[in-house]
Amino acid sequence: MIINAFLINTSFYKKKLTDLNFVRSKKLNRLIGIGAIKWIIKNTFFKFFNPKLKMKSKVDQNELNILRNDMTLAEINHLIAFISVIIFTLVMVLKERYLGALVMTIANMLMNLYPALLQQENKRRIAQLEKVLNRERLISFATEIRSTSIAN
Repeated sequence: MIINAFLINTSFYKKKLTDLNFVRSKKLNRLIGIGAIKWIIKNTFFKFFNPKLKMKSKVDQNELNILRNDMTLAEINHLIAFISVIIFTLVMVLKERYLGALVMTIANMLMNLYPALLQQENKRRIAQLEKVLNRERLISFATEIRSTSIAN
């Protein structure tokens, strides 16, 4: 989190890190088990870890932007933690502590990599919702223009 606090105001964060997308395919996401991780997070005590990452039933563009920023922050925190633990795991391998390194790697994937991938999937879903909202806004605007021009 400390590293992310330093990164958040950089242009690298805004240009590169906010739009990370490791697994673009829905099919591949399903194959690697992102759906199971999503279910676990939604239906167990993990749902209490970051309550800000919830969407209301009716949202506007501003709320989606805030939610996307919060998701990006959580995603980057998980990725930084993942990389940090990988470095520690590599040290364990160099010290020939293979079982400990394996356990750490599996736990790291479940606790950091998968949540980061889930955040990326959720950000893609938010982008789709933004397209729908923009389309609805455009249709509403066009209808409003037509009705005003017909009235005149």
